Amino acid sequence: MKMTLKISLAAVLSLASCWSTAQQVNSIRGSDVTSIDNAPIVQPYVGSKPGQQALIVRTFKEQPPLIPHKVDGFDEITATENACLDCHSHTEFRGQKIPRAGKSHFVQPASTNAAQVLDMQRWQCNSCHVPQIDAKPLVENVFKGNVGQ
Repeated sequence: MKMTLKISLAAVLSLASCWSTAQQVNSIRGSDVTSIDNAPIVQPYVGSKPGQQALIVRTFKEQPPLIPHKVDGFDEITATENACLDCHSHTEFRGQKIPRAGKSHFVQPASTNAAQVLDMQRWQCNSCHVPQIDAKPLVENVFKGNVGQ
């Protein structure tokens, strides 16, 4: 009796594994997974020099602001060098009003007279803030968001 049960179970598992490998798997884009995936064409970033374009409207609450300017030529962001903070750690830079990095990005040193310093858990700006390109989406997107909140 036990031997028959084991053979039946083995047959069912064998059939299930054969059936699952015979299924056609498609990607979200609708192409066969085994087909060659061509990389998208490199698109230029929207905007030009910093400060010459409007801010990009946020589409949901707590969304990190999007970068409205090119970042080509900016040095790599490291814990010790950050070109973003050259401008965005002030409320005004070279006579231009620019968005200052949020209060959550800074900590108050032990000395109450000292200026706030960057929270070292937040030095990698491009983890959340990204420049935009004008490109067709790879997959359909019907997200509308809550613009204006």
